[in-house]
Amino acid sequence: MKLLLTLIGLVFILEGLPYFAFPEAMLKWLKQLLAMRPAQLRIMGLLAMAFGFFLCFLTQKSGLFH
Repeated sequence: MKLLLTLIGLVFILEGLPYFAFPEAMLKWLKQLLAMRPAQLRIMGLLAMAFGFFLCFLTQKSGLFH
């Protein structure tokens, strides 16, 4: 449970950092996202989840990070 809460905290930090550091650029990027079709956003989300799953799998199953 401690690891899960730590990971959730890190996600919040990483998600909030661009809004804090580059608010004007984030507004521009968000406007571009609003112009995208839902199918494009769905594909981007799927690719991000696949990459995250692969990274978790690689970290857990390989001996590279021990």
